[in-house]
Amino acid sequence: MLRLGVNIDHVATIRNARGTPWPDPLRAARMAEAAGADGITAHLREDRRHISDADIDALMANLTLPLNLEMAATPEMQAIALRHRPHAVCIVPEKREERTTEGGLDVAGNEAMLADYIAPLRDAGCRVSLFIGHDPAQIEASARIGAAVVELHTGAYCDYDTEGRHTDRDRELAGLVEGARLAASLGLEVHAGHGLTFDTVGPIAAIPQVKELNIGHFLIAESVFIGLDGAIREMRRCMDEARA
Repeated sequence: MLRLGVNIDHVATIRNARGTPWPDPLRAARMAEAAGADGITAHLREDRRHISDADIDALMANLTLPLNLEMAATPEMQAIALRHRPHAVCIVPEKREERTTEGGLDVAGNEAMLADYIAPLRDAGCRVSLFIGHDPAQIEASARIGAAVVELHTGAYCDYDTEGRHTDRDRELAGLVEGARLAASLGLEVHAGHGLTFDTVGPIAAIPQVKELNIGHFLIAESVFIGLDGAIREMRRCMDEARA
């Protein structure tokens, strides 16, 4: 079955907007599990704009689902991951001025550094994932440095759909399909995510090599109207229908 990882970052965004304890990301994670999530994703950014160190402490101490810790390739984040040893660590590009993760990691241009960076994480028992575009050079480099997983960035595909640029959307989808095939042929597990909605998830969920989708912002936004439980269950239904 195609797995659903629910990203809870923007529960923390809402909490931090008022500086209160509410809403609690751990409570959201527990609700996600009850609604059918297979894992929880949280991005501990260098500027701590949403998820905090205390959130990671609480998630690691209380979660029964696997935690996928998204983070930049910095010494500070490596030390945090090695202390907690979550189920999975996803390395993402990060810039302080960006609103959200823009584009994929340049693995091909930083092979030696990233190979050295992920080795201790892998040795500690974390499944290392690299958040990349569908460029074959990035996929091949990810395999060479020993990553277990690549997560293909679906943001451009989703943006083109929102903007009504359907030719560009379809070309981007074709690239994702080919990227997933290549990654699987190299022995990488394939995940995908970024910007997915009820309307855009189907074609990605239908890619047979994709084993997991990580979805967050849209689910939290939709929960304002139909509740977190309802949003996750509907996303799960869309995924399962496309996969069938």
